[in-house]
Amino acid sequence: MIVSFGASWPLNVMKSYKARTTKGKSLPFLCLIFFGYIAGILSKLVNEAYMASFASKWYVLFFYVLNLLMVGADLCLYYRNYLLDKKGD
Repeated sequence: MIVSFGASWPLNVMKSYKARTTKGKSLPFLCLIFFGYIAGILSKLVNEAYMASFASKWYVLFFYVLNLLMVGADLCLYYRNYLLDKKGD
């Protein structure tokens, strides 16, 4: 699941960049997903069993962080596009 989301987020970020509008985007949804990735990262960091085997399972945390960065970029683009929408009105 993490890998499939990881493949989808860059495409979504490119779409947001090119669209230059917030139409069709949901800020609450983006915030919920962002919070979910933070919770997922924190759950891995406090899980003793995961941390004990971190050397062999580092890639799981890597994909969580990568997806968090993609959602963060999409949130930044949402703000940029919001300002562009406001300017256009």
